[in-house]
Amino acid sequence: MTITPYDLLLYAGALIILFMTPGPVWVALLARSLSGGFQAAWPLAMGVVIGDVLWPLVAVLGVTWLVSEFSGFMDALQWVAVVVFVVMGALLIRNAGQALGTNSRLTRPGIWAGFVAGVAVILGNPKAILFYMGVLPGFFDLTKVTGLDIAAICFLSFLIPLLGNLILAASVDRVRSVLKTPGAVRRMNVTAGWLLIGVGVVIGFT
Repeated sequence: MTITPYDLLLYAGALIILFMTPGPVWVALLARSLSGGFQAAWPLAMGVVIGDVLWPLVAVLGVTWLVSEFSGFMDALQWVAVVVFVVMGALLIRNAGQALGTNSRLTRPGIWAGFVAGVAVILGNPKAILFYMGVLPGFFDLTKVTGLDIAAICFLSFLIPLLGNLILAASVDRVRSVLKTPGAVRRMNVTAGWLLIGVGVVIGFT
């Protein structure tokens, strides 16, 4: 492996911060958890795993090819990663008071329905591949990655969100009460926004 434990730790920290940022997966999990409890939500979390493995894999392979064809592409992508994190953080802070909604189409009962909903939520967002293409080069030198490196990246990319999603689903009653409070939503979004900006700054100086 060419990736150091520090690289993986920094990437894992970024994944934790990203998980803490409310988005489509949160909305889907809340919708199913509120309608059917943990039994309805865990299949959706497993469906999300498909995209959490696929998107970083496609990004690593795609970026590696681009780097081999265009010199200096890696340096440019590192700064793209900085911009992605800073802009995401700034937008999150700007819209900190925006409440989460739910989508009744995600609440169909059944394990298979939950799994398909999870796959649809994560694959139905084409911005994910752009995010990973911009972020991964900020953490790893993709010109030197091996098969084990790619496996480690994909493993972390699905493990941390999966654990977070399962914990969120199991704690839905507490989360629901928090999300119903506008002040709490704003504080959570502002905190996550500044953390994202902090990650961008770290990438820019490492």
